[in-house]
Amino acid sequence: MSLPLIMIATTVVALALGRLTACPTIHGLRTQLADATSAMLHDPLTGMLNRAGLQAAHATLATTAPARPIIVALIDLDDFKHVNDTHGHDRGDDVLIEVGDRITDIAALHGGTAARLAGDEYAALLPARTDDLDRIADTFATIISQPVALTADGSPATVTITASVGLALVDTSGPLTEVALHRADIAMYHAKRHGRNRHAIYQPGMTMPPDQHRRGHRLRDRRQPSDGARA
Repeated sequence: MSLPLIMIATTVVALALGRLTACPTIHGLRTQLADATSAMLHDPLTGMLNRAGLQAAHATLATTAPARPIIVALIDLDDFKHVNDTHGHDRGDDVLIEVGDRITDIAALHGGTAARLAGDEYAALLPARTDDLDRIADTFATIISQPVALTADGSPATVTITASVGLALVDTSGPLTEVALHRADIAMYHAKRHGRNRHAIYQPGMTMPPDQHRRGHRLRDRRQPSDGARA
C-alpha cells in the first residue's frame, strides 16, 4: 500500500475511533443536561412541577393557545403544621406526597397539570371545559380530605388533612404570577377566612382580606400593590 493510501486509511480509522469514543461522552452529556433541566422544573419531594415548571407549562399554553381560557387553582393545606408537630416531618413529607398525587390525578382527569409551589401550597392549571368552577373546587377539597394512611413509630396511623381552595378563570395571555395566581390566591384567602375545608371563586373586584385573616405575606404578595388595589 502506498504512503498516501496508508495516511488516508490511518486518518479514516482515527476519525472512526474518535467518533466511537465521543458517542458515549455526548450521550452522557445529553443525559446530564436532560436530568439538570428536569431537576430545575420539578419538586424533588413530590416529583410534581415546581414554580418554574408551572411557569414553563403556562408559557407553553400562552404560545399554543393565547386566547384560551384556563382555570387556575391554588390549594393550601389547613393547619399542616399540626401534622408535622404530631407525627414528625418525615410523616409530614409522606402526607405532602400523597396529597400531591391526588392533586396531580385530579388535574390530569381534567386535562391539566399540577405543581407544588412551596411547603403545603399547590397549584393547578386546567383547561376551561366547564363553567362549573364550584364543582372542580369541591372535587379538590373532597379528595384531599380523604384519610391518609401512614406508619408512625412502627405503628399504622391515619391522618386527615383539609385544604382551602381558590379558583380563578383567566386567559392564557395574562401573566401567571401577577394575574392568574394572584387572583386564585385572593380567592383562597377568602376561603380560609370562612373556615377550613372550603373554596372560593375569584370575582372581579375581589381584594385580599384584612391582614388579621391571612396566614402571612408570601413572596408574590410583596410584589403586589400594598394599597388594597383591586386585581
